[in-house]
Amino acid sequence: MTTTATPSAATPGPEEPHPVWHVLTERARTGSRPGARADGHRVALAIEGGGMRGIIAGGMALALHELGLTGSFDAVYGASAGAASGAWLLSTSPQSLRFWAVPKYARTLIRRSNPLRGKPLVDLHAFYEVLYRYGDQDCAPMDFASILASDIEYHPLATDAETGESTDLRPFVGDAAELRLALRASASLPFLAGRPVTLRGRRFYDAGVSESVPYRTALAQGATHVMVLRSRRTTDVARPSRSAPLIAKTVLRREPAALRQVFLDRETRLAEDDARLADHAAIVSIRPAPDSPTVGRLAREGDLLEAALEAGRAAVHGAHGRLYGAGDRPAATG
Repeated sequence: MTTTATPSAATPGPEEPHPVWHVLTERARTGSRPGARADGHRVALAIEGGGMRGIIAGGMALALHELGLTGSFDAVYGASAGAASGAWLLSTSPQSLRFWAVPKYARTLIRRSNPLRGKPLVDLHAFYEVLYRYGDQDCAPMDFASILASDIEYHPLATDAETGESTDLRPFVGDAAELRLALRASASLPFLAGRPVTLRGRRFYDAGVSESVPYRTALAQGATHVMVLRSRRTTDVARPSRSAPLIAKTVLRREPAALRQVFLDRETRLAEDDARLADHAAIVSIRPAPDSPTVGRLAREGDLLEAALEAGRAAVHGAHGRLYGAGDRPAATG
């Protein structure tokens, strides 16, 4: 089932809640906490990436916090930018998801002059090892310890450079330094963001190479219900990439054939994901409205980023409001 924030000409009564929404809101109503559930379900949140387009899914995650639903999840899975949003959501300052819309945030990550100095266009080191670690006057640092200590499991994903397989990095993370490496690994896109990241002796590329919508791993690890936050609109149809074959032959030419093939098959998998997510009984997929802003992977314009963040918030609040009414929200339980 896919939910979009599309306005209606009439004002219909509440819809029948999807099972995922029902479990989430019932848990919030009863104060159910991770590790002490009574319903027997394992509910996962899966957050799509997409570079700066991930701000849309970041706005959706912010809305879940505002609705008091974060504690209703048992695990959070994130791909690339979605891994960053998931980390903020589980930290002590989920409201910091609004940093997505701060222009300096994007300018720290995307440095157009870097290629002239032999550096990748997307500077993941400056982003995660400096801005996220120390913060500045506009952006607070991320509380990595709170994510590691969270009762809600955090699962950043990446692509194994040797096998091309989607890999859950949770077993590779034991401290804050490894968590930062995992965040970098999840976003290390070939060509744009430099070499793969090495974590405990294994090399990893961007999760989007193998699993850009991170619900498959959640299901494989026992999730009975999954909410998927999409950064792509329903009108954003997956199309073959013109640059992918060139990148596979040049940037990835020395990588194993398995990785190159997975990279070339990305759009095919995305189309399969779209079809599967549209009608899966255990998954509710939330997407931005068709008229929401078009955000490129390398967008840095403040007004555009702010509008995109709000489009994501509106999608979740709108979906919840249609099911339960604007004034019938579960109380936040922390």
